[in-house]
Amino acid sequence: MKRFLIFLTLLSISMAHAREIQNMKDGWEFTKADCKVQDAYKPNKLRWSKVTLPHTWNDKDTLADGNYYYGPGCYRKKITIPATQKGKRFFLRFEGVGQVADVYVNNVHVGSHQGAYAAFCFEITKQLKLGQENTIFVHADNTPRKDIIPINHFLFPVYGGIYRPVSLITTDAINITPTDYASPGVFIRQNKVSKTKAQITVKTKLTNAHSNGQTVQLTTTVRDKDGKVVAKASKDVFLRSTVMSIFDQKLTIDHPTLWHGRRNPYLYQVKVEISQNGKTLDSVTQPLGLRYYRIDKDKGFILNDEPYRLYGVSRHQDWQGYGSALSAEQHKIDCDLMYEMGCTSLRLAHYQQAEEMYANADKMGFLIWAEVPFVNRFSGKEGENAKLQLLELIRQNYNHPSIFVWGLHNEVYASQQDWFPVLLTEQLHNLAKSEDPDRFTVSTSGFGLLTRPIDCRADLMGSNRYFGWYYGKSQDIGEWADNTRKVRPDNPVCVAEYGCGGNIYHQQYHPKQPAARAPFFPEQFHALQHEIQWQQLKPRRFIWASYIWNMFDFSVPRWNRGGIKARNHKGLITFDRKHKKDAFYFYKANWSKDPVLHLTSKRLKKINLNKIEIKAYSNFDTVTLKVNGKVIGTRKANDVRVFTWSDVALKEGENQIEISAGDQKKWHDSTTLTYDPNMKRRELDQRRKLIKKGFDVVLASEEDQKNIAEYAVDNNPATRWSAKHKDAWIRLDLSKEQTLDSISIQWFKGKERKYQFSIAYSTDGNSWIQIFSGKSSGKSNLPEKYSFPTPVKTRYIRIKGNGSNVNPWT
Repeated sequence: MKRFLIFLTLLSISMAHAREIQNMKDGWEFTKADCKVQDAYKPNKLRWSKVTLPHTWNDKDTLADGNYYYGPGCYRKKITIPATQKGKRFFLRFEGVGQVADVYVNNVHVGSHQGAYAAFCFEITKQLKLGQENTIFVHADNTPRKDIIPINHFLFPVYGGIYRPVSLITTDAINITPTDYASPGVFIRQNKVSKTKAQITVKTKLTNAHSNGQTVQLTTTVRDKDGKVVAKASKDVFLRSTVMSIFDQKLTIDHPTLWHGRRNPYLYQVKVEISQNGKTLDSVTQPLGLRYYRIDKDKGFILNDEPYRLYGVSRHQDWQGYGSALSAEQHKIDCDLMYEMGCTSLRLAHYQQAEEMYANADKMGFLIWAEVPFVNRFSGKEGENAKLQLLELIRQNYNHPSIFVWGLHNEVYASQQDWFPVLLTEQLHNLAKSEDPDRFTVSTSGFGLLTRPIDCRADLMGSNRYFGWYYGKSQDIGEWADNTRKVRPDNPVCVAEYGCGGNIYHQQYHPKQPAARAPFFPEQFHALQHEIQWQQLKPRRFIWASYIWNMFDFSVPRWNRGGIKARNHKGLITFDRKHKKDAFYFYKANWSKDPVLHLTSKRLKKINLNKIEIKAYSNFDTVTLKVNGKVIGTRKANDVRVFTWSDVALKEGENQIEISAGDQKKWHDSTTLTYDPNMKRRELDQRRKLIKKGFDVVLASEEDQKNIAEYAVDNNPATRWSAKHKDAWIRLDLSKEQTLDSISIQWFKGKERKYQFSIAYSTDGNSWIQIFSGKSSGKSNLPEKYSFPTPVKTRYIRIKGNGSNVNPWT
């Protein structure tokens, strides 16, 4: 009797899970070549290697100099599906392929997809041979194209390959369609939500592969966190053969528990099930977080009628050594780090990210800004693809309660009202509103005034503001926000990006602001910038959201800044996720409710001063400092949780520095700092050995691999600096301010070529004043002297080339 009961239970479970989803991560082979589908059947023609998905061919080559491979690559896999599965339908679902994919099954083309970041799904039922071996062949290509966004691959790499998971979906002949732009086929609209009642409409898209029409029962059930049914609707529906049928069901939930961000990310589950004669044919379960929100131009973001401050970070998806081919565990690590820091909101920039990111956000309570990669450049040919990618973003992620806004573009500009990007932005906004009337749209500018023709073409406007890095002073961000309210009084203010570069291997006590393209990005300035800017942003409650750029360092092809090529150092955590910068702990002290105690500059190991300032970040009320076992003092924080002790005396040699707070046995942090009074002299002696012709540092915007910047000042006429593009520059640091009245330059092939160039000077390496503009004589291979109208007192000199009469090289 027990065996009979167990058999019935197992049979019931099997029938209730008619849909099967199989992860297709194993058994793939890859070749980095432009092969044809026929090559999948010729094992000896090409060199194939075994790979496991997710996989990218750019996991290593974006790390060095940014000259990464973009082009075609091919994958193949063999699968066998039992003949007992006859009557089922089969679908291949790809969560992301960079960036163009053509998919074949048994030499038959089943579909193409353009765009690196959205999922896509093809039915392969007719192409499969049940009970036999089948070959899946995928041709991928991440070559930049003017008709696919992003057209600019140089601010972040578009990684090639099948870099997100692939699934084989098996369903009944009647199903909830997986091929509606790879959406779940179920769309939950929150019609009216309050603290007393929630009314929702569930739209379900069904298909019927039978040759005749079928009647099925459509049932939608809402369960709370404990599995209790709180709402249910059921009705019989008739499905015509082959065509899609769409049905709505309205449900009401009394006294709902609202999804309230990090404070209470409460999720219901909505299960849509289709059955026939008591047998389950298919089912899909989706999350439901009931919430309502608005933005007040004075109070900022309002969630469920309560002010809810949105602050957080932007996130790029790549990891050092992995590229974009990340596991679900790695995405969760990123989310955990952002949660630890106290973020309430994330800008997932600048493209649709992995499905785990949105699911994690639902569960953890992040408010999400989701966007498409219409970024920084336009060609005029990408309109249809931009609309496709926005449509995919919305349909695939419609049900995630964490998403509150759809991003349309980032730093795309136009000087006329009727230019392509203006018209496309309007079209994207209209598309988003027709697909999802209930969420906001947003566009983003790198300029602050919001008076350009493309500005304010969406519900909301974001501004990327880099005061104290690319322009202005760090504290200017507050005044900018105040002035923006005056210029656009009806436009709620948002800081979509802010920050600066910081390298943990660059340590300097009380650093000056580096140039944004400099080779040295001290961690101390990176932290100070964030201290100043959050102090400006914090009291301005009218700013509805602010996002640090970026949570993690990431790859930028062709960049050479901050001491590491192809790297953007603006992250709060290093590219490998192993090291948290000081600024991470600064924000954690301000944003997190967990206890925080962090001594800054622990990576600074030597100093040549006997009296210094020591700084800590903490959310304790008071922090005590000890140096070499002696209590220096107990301090209270300033308004952004920074504790400082000035004029702290050090002894020569090693000094033990320790801070403590609360339970001092539990909460303490320490470091060892060596005071070496002769350190500066030894450093100068070493630098003098390296200085050529009185120049301390030479830096270039770009350089030919064989003709680097240092060769311009090595006093060797046989070597040179050269750069390929117009407007390339070389900058000389004279160590200290000096008075100059002229510069002599020796040009390569100076007797054959006339070079167009300009000379500018700067006292801080940021603000430049042009002092000379003209051409070389074209008559001499010897140094030519260029006199200034008047002598200038300067530390930095910059020579910018505009090519010669022969080519654009300088």
